[in-house]
Amino acid sequence: MTTGHDLAMALRSAYLAMHRGTDAVLAQHDITADQFVLMSALARGEATTQRELARRAASDPNTVRAMLLLLERRKLVARAPHPTDARARTVALTAKGRRVYEQLWAASERIREQLLATIGEQNAALVLALLGRVSREIGRSDDKTELVTSTVSSPM
Repeated sequence: MTTGHDLAMALRSAYLAMHRGTDAVLAQHDITADQFVLMSALARGEATTQRELARRAASDPNTVRAMLLLLERRKLVARAPHPTDARARTVALTAKGRRVYEQLWAASERIREQLLATIGEQNAALVLALLGRVSREIGRSDDKTELVTSTVSSPM
């Protein structure tokens, strides 16, 4: 009989395998999987607040801020004061950041292909629905599963 613990451990194992594989591929470009997630979330739209980016990336604001500082030093993202909220900052990919992101997207394509092949195209929609349900029921936003979807589909 499968238990909740079995499911939790299997999800953790699958996530860590995907994360380690992505880190290994992106290390050649001096980018971590977590930084790539931020860049991916930014590549999908216009400038956003750091808080919104943390929500999109399923991360906490302090971790996002630390990663953004690293990406900003490399001129991959630009942060600026929010036009209407003095407490907030906006963040966006720079032109260089977009070019690097496109290179990273291409370099990591094999990971996404392997993920889809392992799950099977016929099962992908079901897996996404189930992961979304887990996220919602355990108190996480469905937008976090949206990011998983974006790593399986095209970047733009």
